[in-house]
Amino acid sequence: MIAFLERFVPDIDSETLPNETDIGLCKALDLQGSISCPAPACTDFGGLNGSRPLALALARPAGPDDVAKVIRAATRSSGLTVAARGNGHSINGQAMAARGVVLEMRAMDSRMELRQGYVVVAGGVLWEDVLMECLEHGLAPRSWTDYLGLTVGGTLSNAGISGQAFRYGPQTSNVSEMQVVTGKGDIVVCSERENSDLFFAVLGGLGQFGVITRATIILQPAPDMVRWIRVVYGDFEEFASDAEFLVTRNECDSFDYVEGFAFVNSDDPVNGWDSVSLDSVNRIDPDRIPANAGPVLYCLEVALHYRNQDSFKTVDKIVNDMLRPLRFLPGLKLAVDVSYVDFLLRVKRVEHAAKVNGIWDAPHPWLNLLVSKRDIIDFDRTVFKRILRNGIGGPMLVYPLLRSKWDLRTSVVLPEGEIFYLIALLRFSRLSPEGPPLEEVLAQNHEIIQCCITNGFDFKLYLPHYRSEEQWKRHFGKQWPRFIERKALYDPMAILAPGQRIFSRTHKSL
Repeated sequence: MIAFLERFVPDIDSETLPNETDIGLCKALDLQGSISCPAPACTDFGGLNGSRPLALALARPAGPDDVAKVIRAATRSSGLTVAARGNGHSINGQAMAARGVVLEMRAMDSRMELRQGYVVVAGGVLWEDVLMECLEHGLAPRSWTDYLGLTVGGTLSNAGISGQAFRYGPQTSNVSEMQVVTGKGDIVVCSERENSDLFFAVLGGLGQFGVITRATIILQPAPDMVRWIRVVYGDFEEFASDAEFLVTRNECDSFDYVEGFAFVNSDDPVNGWDSVSLDSVNRIDPDRIPANAGPVLYCLEVALHYRNQDSFKTVDKIVNDMLRPLRFLPGLKLAVDVSYVDFLLRVKRVEHAAKVNGIWDAPHPWLNLLVSKRDIIDFDRTVFKRILRNGIGGPMLVYPLLRSKWDLRTSVVLPEGEIFYLIALLRFSRLSPEGPPLEEVLAQNHEIIQCCITNGFDFKLYLPHYRSEEQWKRHFGKQWPRFIERKALYDPMAILAPGQRIFSRTHKSL
């Protein structure tokens, strides 16, 4: 059922190959930027789609006019498709266009404009660059992803989730206006008040309705420092109950960031006790773990923002008051004080280490799910404690989110109920011959999905990837008719984001 179980994209039917006219259309494009025909090989972070060239052309647009020219040319072709590529962090080839045109969005003008309480940025700008620009003015966006080496347009096309989402919602809930180039080649400014249906369609729309060329992001005053804390649990129900307690508290009574993860009760260098460490000094003492603890333990990760002028005594009191009701294991608490920048760029250190040892460029068969609170205890029992009891060679994130913080007018689909959990299985281990074969890892992902289906769990894939209309229809559920209507309205020839494999390109020119 699940498309990511297939390692390579299928052979392309000869009828879908671009003809000489299509090739000529690409070569004749008069862009302010540039275009390469044929394109170099296109890959992504997942590394699951082979290394052969997958695009007829690679366009480097200088601005929205170039994006519109490429899409309009595709509408005049017999079968060209167009995919927007940010920093190439899709897992299953979502940013590829088999024998179509790939838009290298990072080539666009990266200048940013700060307005009162907002920053206006191009869709191809990285979030880490947004951070550094805004900090120059003492400001920062409210909602983040854990890794900031992603583009603004890329995360807004999915959701954009991190430990701030329980308070401010995902990044899709923190943008006030966008400039979008639709599948017809129209350049449209949209917001909640202006062209609102397109605005909400594009947010979480998996690139199906338009290419985000500009976004206006909501800002807030940036803190200076962060008290970063991790506490350990032996019991999942206590862990989940405490996490839910924190994310449902009033803003003044809770932390500014709440996440969590599962880890194995062993000295495994990647998934074991050391994975809880905050630095070389702050490490947990395994002797404090109860002898009757199971094969999987849990870590609640929280953070409190503060300013340089705040005294440590004040910060200590606030933190202690917030931690007092929690039921973590005695003596298994770690805490460090870091700058706000260092906290937000914490995964960049992981990236650097992974690049040094060669893991960053290896395949990443990641699996991300959203699971209803109704089923999270059973998910722990059947998945964490059974299927993943030996770890995955990387982080196993699990933490609650609040449905009320998400705007249900967007294209994102969620489990039912106010509280649901993000499950992110982020494998970073070496694969065969040093580690498990890729096929074995993908089979384990499939087992997890089948476990959810067999047990009737209320879940959705996050960053989904399927191959048939029936699977996509099941994914979107009651939102499928709206999704279809929006596609017909904004991209009637199904030109955009073919790598998602939701719709097939029509061959009728506009």
